[in-house]
Amino acid sequence: MTWPPCPVTARTDGRSRNSRRADSPNTGPPGTVATASTEVAFLPCLGSGVHLLSLDPNAPLVLDTRELARRPGSQRQVSRSVPAPAELGTVVLQVPEGDPVGLELRVESVMEGVLVTGTAQTRAAGECARCLQEIDVHLDVDLQELYVYPESDAEDDEAGRVVDDRIDLDPLLRDAVVLALPFRPLCRDDCPGLCPTCGALLADDPAHGHDEQDDPRWAALAGWTHDDRPGTPGPDEE
Repeated sequence: MTWPPCPVTARTDGRSRNSRRADSPNTGPPGTVATASTEVAFLPCLGSGVHLLSLDPNAPLVLDTRELARRPGSQRQVSRSVPAPAELGTVVLQVPEGDPVGLELRVESVMEGVLVTGTAQTRAAGECARCLQEIDVHLDVDLQELYVYPESDAEDDEAGRVVDDRIDLDPLLRDAVVLALPFRPLCRDDCPGLCPTCGALLADDPAHGHDEQDDPRWAALAGWTHDDRPGTPGPDEE
């Protein structure tokens, strides 16, 4: 029996999903789909078969592990600065694209694959959640991820993958940065925020205030008196 080609696309973290991206440019050889850092082939497969060819060795966050030679216990230190990828962070705070990210890593060969541990240092920019002023947040995040060998039975959501003796740190860095960012960033813990009436920056004018004003929703009732209420007897009815 001949099985039909199985369309697969690969994520840059060395993992893959059985789904076709209609917008993926096909710039590789016939029968392949080229993505930013991974080339994937349309090969005969059954069920959820996956055929990953390679990671882009020139991608800043791709590491070559051939030096470890799959010898458990062998390791090497990696110290490098890489440009931040696009959309690294959250809607509120993001690391500006291209900003330097300092990596201090230990890459170690273990029985299951390659274990990466270390730290990443960078900065995130955004706005204070109270006063909307621009802020910078220094980030020093811990990194740890096991990248299993292709023959491993581990699920894709349990570990990264070693692809052609290379590993991709992009998803590891993204997860660590997002978890390290504050949910409501503040320029300072006691930031007074903005005036709810006029939007003035209260930090610049602590004595700022407004005269008490009537709620405009009750303005139509301002001229009413006790005698104007429905059902109140007039002078001739008493």
